[in-house]
Amino acid sequence: MRQLRIARALATGVALALAAGAASAQEASTAEQTVDAMNTLFGKHPGFRANHAKGIVAEGSFTPSAEAAGISKASLFRGPAVPVTVRFSDATGIPTIPDGSANANPHGLALKFKLADGAEMDVVVNALKYFPVATGEEFRDLLKAVAASGPDAPRPTALETFTAAHPAAATAGKTAPTPSSLARQTYNGVNAFVFVDKDGKRQPFRYRFVPVEGEDILAPEEAAKRGPDYLMQEIGARLAKQPARFRVLAQLAQPGDPTNDATKPWPDDRRTIDLGTLTIDKAVPDSREAEKALLFMPNALTDGIEVSDDPLIDARVQAYAVSFGRRSQ
Repeated sequence: MRQLRIARALATGVALALAAGAASAQEASTAEQTVDAMNTLFGKHPGFRANHAKGIVAEGSFTPSAEAAGISKASLFRGPAVPVTVRFSDATGIPTIPDGSANANPHGLALKFKLADGAEMDVVVNALKYFPVATGEEFRDLLKAVAASGPDAPRPTALETFTAAHPAAATAGKTAPTPSSLARQTYNGVNAFVFVDKDGKRQPFRYRFVPVEGEDILAPEEAAKRGPDYLMQEIGARLAKQPARFRVLAQLAQPGDPTNDATKPWPDDRRTIDLGTLTIDKAVPDSREAEKALLFMPNALTDGIEVSDDPLIDARVQAYAVSFGRRSQ
C-alpha cells in the first residue's frame, strides 16, 4: 500500500513538474517532444488527449478467477469483484476522427481498478498484437517521420526510411482491424509486466482482453460506410441493454522470451491463464466531463504486479503525464 501511494504521488508529481517546467527547460524531454510531434501530426485540440483523443467512459466490475490467486499475490485476484472504470478510444489526437477510419486503429481500452483497500490499479491495452517500435525515442522519431512524409515529400520519404530500419513499424498497424463494436474486439497488452506470487516467484506476462461474444471484424470498405460515431454510439446503446464481458487473460513468457521489446510478440503456443472476467455494464452520463479527470498510468500497480524491463512503460508514463498536464491547463 505504501509503495502504491509513493508511485501515485510520483506520477502526479511528474505530471505537474513537466507541465510547469517545460517552458523553462533548455531542451525538451523525449516525452515533451513526443507530445509535440503528436500535436504537429494531429493538430492541437485544447482539453483533449494528445493521442486517443476520442473516447467514451463506462463503468463495470472485475471478478477474479480461482486460478489467478495462484500466480500473483495481488489483492485484485482475491475476494469479491471490484469496481472498474474503463475508457474505450480511437487512435490519433483528432477528437472528431470517424470511428471507421483506418487511422482510428488501434482502438484502445484503459482500465482503472478500484481495489478493496482504497487504492487503484491501472491497465492500458489496445488492439495491436505488437507495437511499431521498442523505445520512447523511436516512437517520437516515428511520429516525426509520419508528419514529414506528406504526398509531396521527396522519395524515399522520412517514413519509408524509418520503416526500412524498423520493420515492425510497417506491419504493426495491420494487426489492429476495425470492429463492429468496441465490445467485439480483442485488446492486447503489448508491454510485459511481472506477476509475483506469495512465495516471491516471478512470472513475466502480457495481458489479453478477449470479448466473451467473440470478435466481429469489419472489412475496411464496410467500416468506411458506417457513421462517423458508430462505435461510440453503439457501445452506449449496447450497455443500456446488456453488459459487455471480456475474459481477462495473461500470456506467460517462457525463458528467453523478450520482455524488453514490445515489437516482438511471444509465440502463440505460450501458456495463457484465465485471470477473471471484466463486466462493463453502463456508460457514464457525461463521458466528456468524466474523462477530463482520468489519468491512466501503466506503472500504477499493486503489490503482486510489477513493471518489467520494457522501456516503453516508462516512456508511456512520461508522455501521458505531459499530455495530462497540458490538457488540464
